[in-house]
Amino acid sequence: MAHTFDDLVKLEQAAEAAHARYLADPSPDPTGTRQAWVEAAAAFQAAVTEHAEAEGAVRYEVEMAVKKAVRHPESAEG
Repeated sequence: MAHTFDDLVKLEQAAEAAHARYLADPSPDPTGTRQAWVEAAAAFQAAVTEHAEAEGAVRYEVEMAVKKAVRHPESAEG
């Protein structure tokens, strides 16, 4: 099943949150939080590829549109 744009936004938000948890992890061996981040990012990347192929879109443009929507939501509201 192809992912919707909203699905991609949610996956990227999850990857960003996992990355923030990894960066904030005070443990001397943050392997668990790093692995969670890597897995979340991989899920996002795979979904972007699937979405782009299903829509006949350029993969890079899909990824950048999602990242813009996540990082700069105010520009997506207009």
